[in-house]
Amino acid sequence: MLSVDLNCDMGEGFGAWKMGSDAELMKYASSVNIACGYHAGDATTIRRTVETAIEKGVAIGAHPGYPDLEGFGRRPMSLSPQEVFDIVLYQVSALKGICEATGGELHHVKPHGALYNQSAKDKILAIEIARAIKRIDGNLILYGLSGSCLISAAKELGLKSVSEVFADRAYEPDGSLTPRSEPHALIKDHEKAFSQVLQMVTTSTVTTANGDKVPVNADTVCIHGDGDHAVELAKTIRDGLVGNHIQIRPYYM
Repeated sequence: MLSVDLNCDMGEGFGAWKMGSDAELMKYASSVNIACGYHAGDATTIRRTVETAIEKGVAIGAHPGYPDLEGFGRRPMSLSPQEVFDIVLYQVSALKGICEATGGELHHVKPHGALYNQSAKDKILAIEIARAIKRIDGNLILYGLSGSCLISAAKELGLKSVSEVFADRAYEPDGSLTPRSEPHALIKDHEKAFSQVLQMVTTSTVTTANGDKVPVNADTVCIHGDGDHAVELAKTIRDGLVGNHIQIRPYYM
């Protein structure tokens, strides 16, 4: 049976804020990426989100980003390779420690926002991210955009990787995500988002904004957890995939 992982970014609030929707989202996701405090989240939110993920039985990932709370980690930064290594090492180590202290296990790492997008095209950044992850635990899996430098960096360093596609984002002809500054970057129609997911999972292609089909590897599908209707979108996509006889499960190598 064909299978795919559904991942969702979580723990991106502060204190009790947003915990309810995160718990609801975990009914539909098979893996979660938990903010590590630099772009969002705090100690209490991280701990509570980890505990909820353990309770729900979903695979837990670290979601490290740039030190940019005001910009939610979505503003590009010019850090040195060593600084990128250090911020990833710090955030992933913290998340891994909280997982283990609460009886869980860290499964993967997925960079957030601008760090993700820049490292998708910048091999030096991608290598530093992969190097930091491997230094912490060589068994961790790196989630990266399909066809990106993150995937090739993981391969170069002997790290496990999973190719990611996006349910609610438009694609450019080179296989990159349409920048959020563009008017049609976000797919807000749930049925359209599901159609894109089904195409990517079953045909390993995605239709770009100009109508071209480009190849993708859809090992895991991201559903953003900070959207206004994230729970409804997650349910639509999970129900649709299951209805097409596609199994939803975490990606294990």
